[in-house]
Amino acid sequence: MKPTLDALLVFPQRVLPQRALSGLVRWLTRLRSPQLAPMVIRAFCRWYAVNLAEAERSEATDYHSFNDFFTRALRSGVRPLPAASAAIASPADGTLSQFGQIANGQLLQAKGRSFSLAALLAGNTLLAGKLAGGRFAVVYLAPRDYHRVHAAMACQITDITFVPGTLYSVNDRTARVIDQLYARNERVILAGECEWGPCALVMVGAMLVSSMAVRGFDLDALSRGAQTATKARVDPGLAYARGEEMGRFNMGSTVVLLLPAGAPNWSADLAPGLPLLMGHALSR
Repeated sequence: MKPTLDALLVFPQRVLPQRALSGLVRWLTRLRSPQLAPMVIRAFCRWYAVNLAEAERSEATDYHSFNDFFTRALRSGVRPLPAASAAIASPADGTLSQFGQIANGQLLQAKGRSFSLAALLAGNTLLAGKLAGGRFAVVYLAPRDYHRVHAAMACQITDITFVPGTLYSVNDRTARVIDQLYARNERVILAGECEWGPCALVMVGAMLVSSMAVRGFDLDALSRGAQTATKARVDPGLAYARGEEMGRFNMGSTVVLLLPAGAPNWSADLAPGLPLLMGHALSR
């Protein structure tokens, strides 16, 4: 019965004008209104139990628009990094959807459903081959979460790819129903090197969430009008220290972290559904 219910509840996403709705939400969330914005922000914080005290600006009246609030920065020190300098840190606040080893070029999407690493990477079979036998972790960001994405370990990003695609929701129900969900949705692929070898972080867009940003790079210039995957070489590369901000979502979505075979093993306390804060130690 549950699979049938999931399919029925996800069906509207197949027929709704995903991009038009996302464009409307983008416009609405950027409206600057000194009167309306604080009211909407307060209501949102109550509904989703957002802890605004963690933010650099802790009052609803400190924000010029809803998107200004949604992409808020946090106060220094509220997301400590793991004490062990080699430990991999969660790149975002959210829920650990899935994690594990990359086996036969496949990543687990949901129970009984996998997706292709090469497809996630927009057909980059060279990078997919380098990551064979490595590890992956999928972190889902709900509306209540802090929406900036940080480096899970020190890395140098040398290639950025924007991939236009569908805009299905990325919650657990949709992941159980839509085949190859993360490899179908719009996404940004940040690829480069870390101390263990090649690595990548994929920011996956979703319905109402088709706007992302990369710190230190003009993503709008790369994505504007793109009909197919568009790649930019970043020379000499974007260097991010562990815990440093890499980008942000302008609403909630999903991050897929990809690590090579030589990276540390995942921690024994990880489990699907585990709540995470940015900086939570993911590795042993």
